Amino acid sequence: MDNKPTYQAHESAYIDEPCTIGAGTKIWHFSHIMTNCRIGENCNIGQNVVVSPECVIGNNVKIQNNVSVYTGVVLEDDVFCGPSMVFTNVVNPRSHVPRKDEYQRTLVRQGASIGANATIVCGITLGRFCFIGAGAVVTRDVPDFALIYGSPAKVQGWMCHCGIRLDALANPADGSLIECAACNSRYEYAAGELRDIDRGEVSE
Repeated sequence: MDNKPTYQAHESAYIDEPCTIGAGTKIWHFSHIMTNCRIGENCNIGQNVVVSPECVIGNNVKIQNNVSVYTGVVLEDDVFCGPSMVFTNVVNPRSHVPRKDEYQRTLVRQGASIGANATIVCGITLGRFCFIGAGAVVTRDVPDFALIYGSPAKVQGWMCHCGIRLDALANPADGSLIECAACNSRYEYAAGELRDIDRGEVSE
């Protein structure tokens, strides 16, 4: 029986057992995958990345250099984490006060993109296919397809599945129909939500 791993890891990477890593995943220089992690198929884990115990990472996730994925973070399929972006898992850390039993869950939904150097405060959800601008400080839930940036980050527009900006307005009129200029996907805006007409997906 061949027990050779179906993933690739650079010789400088550390993989702590037990953990699960899917076929086709690549783990690059000086990265550390800690115990009880679940990483899906065809992921790319860049240089100097730490994945803390019990994290869950879906399929086709790309994590760029110098990112720490802390316990409590869940990344669904097709998530992109830009270079040096930051997750947290405690809202009120003190060096002298143990708070390992207070880690908060951060959920990054399918297809979300997080820009370089963005900070994601723990305990929130980033919606499907949302787009977090570089350097943003995200302190609250983000709707599906929303483009947000700033500190604190606010909705500045809307993004297509394909990564093209749909509308420059933060709040289009209810009932607005928006079509992607690149791929022709169609969306409808109503009551602060964007509905993907072609796929039937609605922000939550």
